[in-house]
Amino acid sequence: MLKGSVRTRIFRTVIATSLAIAVWLGALGLGGLIPDGSGVALAFSNQQQLVMEVWRIVNRSYIDETFNHTNWWATRQRVLRKSLPTWKETYTEIQDMLAVLDDPYTRFLPPQQYQSLQTNTNGELTGVGLQIAKDEEDSPLRVIAPIEGSPAEAAGLRPQDEVLAINGTLTRTLTLDEAAARMRGTVGTQVTLTIGRKAASDFDVNVARDRITLNPVSSELRPATGTSKLGYIRLNQFNGNAANEFRTALQTLENEGADAYVLDLRNNPGGLLQAGIEVARMWLDEGTVVYTVNRQGSLGSYDATGTAITRDPLVVLVNKGTASASEILAGALQDNGRAQLVGETTFGKGLIQSLFDLPNGSGLAVTIAKYETPNHRDINKLGIAPDYAVESSVERRQQFGTEEDAQYQAAVALFTDAVVAAQP
Repeated sequence: MLKGSVRTRIFRTVIATSLAIAVWLGALGLGGLIPDGSGVALAFSNQQQLVMEVWRIVNRSYIDETFNHTNWWATRQRVLRKSLPTWKETYTEIQDMLAVLDDPYTRFLPPQQYQSLQTNTNGELTGVGLQIAKDEEDSPLRVIAPIEGSPAEAAGLRPQDEVLAINGTLTRTLTLDEAAARMRGTVGTQVTLTIGRKAASDFDVNVARDRITLNPVSSELRPATGTSKLGYIRLNQFNGNAANEFRTALQTLENEGADAYVLDLRNNPGGLLQAGIEVARMWLDEGTVVYTVNRQGSLGSYDATGTAITRDPLVVLVNKGTASASEILAGALQDNGRAQLVGETTFGKGLIQSLFDLPNGSGLAVTIAKYETPNHRDINKLGIAPDYAVESSVERRQQFGTEEDAQYQAAVALFTDAVVAAQP
């Protein structure tokens, strides 16, 4: 229930769907009695107050000051004139209000969906394990990447696949969160996904839901040229555990005598912005990690802090499923000349969202800024091109980092060539 004033805070800043710079918005002072302009105080229901709270957050924070060239004030008034007898109807009206922005990443999250998103960023989820995006309001879902070890990966789903339908319901008619909700469910139950894939006919896949523990980092010390040793680190996503686990893995490899590194960001769909920045700082002694640009065009920046763990040579593996926070990391390392990128052009997700806590356990994701790489590249919908383009030769994630993996072998060859060139 809404009583007195409503206090809203930004829960965390994320890239894409998902995904922690804590920012305090402060008290909004939204009361239950509001003048209507004629000197008469109008009593608003709890549901109407929630509508006004959502409207005000977007009004203050949304990246586009024109609100997609709509009359944002009139949009609010239209909703407030409606009868909102239940929370369910209120949630629907809020979602319709946000739809005029034509931004699939700015969205209202009912309590169950908001809790699921928070759980995801904390390192655990229940469902099929599929990271998804939606380019336009009426477009089908696009797969960013299946989560490692998930039912979706086991079913053979790939980055850039389209999910055309979920249990027969066309995803063109669903929001991102509606689609995600339909793929969640009781562990062991099945969901049927209709998949579109380039150069293939549409096909159905039955995927069993499961509880998925997100282990973001894996690492291994491997032999390289001569007596040198190669540290291979795979980073799957930027959840709440990622930075600390990555630091531990990198320090361990350093202590074991690694002479060079391959950082594998393939199929990493992103996550928490701060986690991506912290990992970049582990490689950089100086320089800008990322610029952020708000709706006034003002630049903010996050810089290296002189705390790099290693200066050893580094190659970063990227592909079409490298998105969001992982693109920030890849762009920072590439633009600062710290690493060479090998693989395919990345996904192209350059927008920043903040999550706001709302009453009754609901939440609000709002696009508040875009980011630019240190060389001021705006990569949204464009991606980051690798220094060395190498097509993928693997179909299963289990083949990453093996002899069957042409992209990984190309990265290793860069170190081999450097060693040979350095010999007298």
